[in-house]
Amino acid sequence: MKSAIENLSPTRVKLTVEVPSADLKSEMDAAYKKIADSVNIPGFRKGKVPSRIIDQRFGRGAVVQEAVNEALPTLYTNAMQENDLKPLGQPEVNFTELPLDDGQDLKFEAEVDVMPKFDLPDFDGLEVEVDPVAVKDEDVTTRMDSLRARFGTLVGVERAAADGDFTSIDLSATIDGEEIDSVTGVSYEIGSGNMLEGLDEALIGHKSGETIEFVSALAGGDRAGQDADVVVTLQSVKERELPELDDEFAQLASEFDTLEELQADLVKQAEQGVKFEQGIQARDKVLDAMLEMTEIDLPENLVEEEVNNHLEKESRSDDDEHRAEVDTSTRRAMKTQFLLDALVEKNDVNVDQGELIEYIMMTAQQYGMNPNEFAQQIDQQGQVPAMVTEVGRRKALANVLEQATVADTDGNVVDLNELEEGEEADEAADEVETSEEAPAKDA
Repeated sequence: MKSAIENLSPTRVKLTVEVPSADLKSEMDAAYKKIADSVNIPGFRKGKVPSRIIDQRFGRGAVVQEAVNEALPTLYTNAMQENDLKPLGQPEVNFTELPLDDGQDLKFEAEVDVMPKFDLPDFDGLEVEVDPVAVKDEDVTTRMDSLRARFGTLVGVERAAADGDFTSIDLSATIDGEEIDSVTGVSYEIGSGNMLEGLDEALIGHKSGETIEFVSALAGGDRAGQDADVVVTLQSVKERELPELDDEFAQLASEFDTLEELQADLVKQAEQGVKFEQGIQARDKVLDAMLEMTEIDLPENLVEEEVNNHLEKESRSDDDEHRAEVDTSTRRAMKTQFLLDALVEKNDVNVDQGELIEYIMMTAQQYGMNPNEFAQQIDQQGQVPAMVTEVGRRKALANVLEQATVADTDGNVVDLNELEEGEEADEAADEVETSEEAPAKDA
C-alpha cells in the first residue's frame, strides 16, 4: 500500500491511498464466499458457487463493494498511522479507482481534519498571582445558616406568601386549550427557580386558597420553549423556623459542646474553602498563561459545528451575541484539549486504575448518582476511554502547576499543598448542602 499526504490547511489533509490488487485478494475471496453462502443458484450447492458465476449473476461491482467496505477501515487507519496523523472526526472518502477488473488497483482519497502540529513551550517556572486568603463574616454566616436550615421546622402561616416560603401547589399548563401538563400537591420553595419561569412572581403576595394565572415558556418536553397558559392554586404556605444559636444547637448539629467551638470550626472551614478557591484560581491562571504562550491552529469547520450544535440545543441559533460567546468558549476548550493532550504524550503521563476510580466516584457525586451505577452506565455507553483521557489531562496540568510559583497580591507565596485540604473541606461542605434534610416538622 502506498499513501501520500496533501496539507489543505494546518488542520486538514487529503490522504491519497493506492492499494495493489494483490493486497485485496483476501477481502475479495471473503466477499465471494459471503455472497456464495447467501444465494441459491440452480445447479450449485449453497456456498459452492464459482466466482465467475457470481460475477455473471450479480456483477463484479457487488463483490468489490463488499470487499472494499470490509477493507477500508483498516486501510485508512494504517495510512493515517504511517503518516503520523491523528484524525479528528470522520473522513470524506472519494474512490478514484476500483478493482473492477483482475489486476486493477484500488485508489481512494480521504479528506479529514487532523490534530494540529505545534511546538510546546517550556512551562517550567511559570509565575502567577492570585487573590489573598480573606475570610469574610458573611462566609461564616452562610455556613451557619445552612446548618440551621437543616434543623429547621416548617410552620404554617396565614399571611401572604413571600420569598423563601415553602408552598404546596396545584398547577396546570395549556396551549390553545390543550392540557400539556398538570400536577397536584407538589411542594415548591419560592425563590428556588426550579419550576416554571414566572412562578415565583405569581405566588408572592397571595394567600392559601387563591388561584393565579400567568403565561410562561415551557422548560421541557416536546413543547419546550413555547408559551403556555398556566393556572396555579396555592394550597398552603409555610415558613421555616430556624433553631436558636446556643450550646444546645451546637450539640444537636455537630460534635461540639458549645456554640463557640462550633463557630470556630466554621471559621476554619471557611478559611479552607477560600484556600481551595485560591488553588482553583492558581490552576486557571497557570492554564491561561500556558494557552497564551502556545500557538495552536484550530479546525475551523469543527469549531463551527460545535458552536452550531450548542446553539441548536438551546434554540438560540439566531442569537449573534450568544454565538460569539459560545465561539470564544469553544475555541478555548478545544485549544486546551490539544495542549494538554500534547503534554500527556510528551511527558508519558499514565492513568492508573485508582486514579480513574477516584475520578469516577467524584463525577458520580457531582451528578448525585451511586458510583457503581454511574460506572456501569459509562461503561455501557463506551465513555471510559474519554474519562481516562480527562484524568490524564488533569494530571498533565497538575504537573505544570506543581512547578509554578504562586503568590498572592500581598506578596505572600502560596503553598499549593494546602489545596487538597481545602478540597476536602469543600467536599464536606457540599455534603452538608446536598445531604437529605432532616424531616421538617409541621406545626
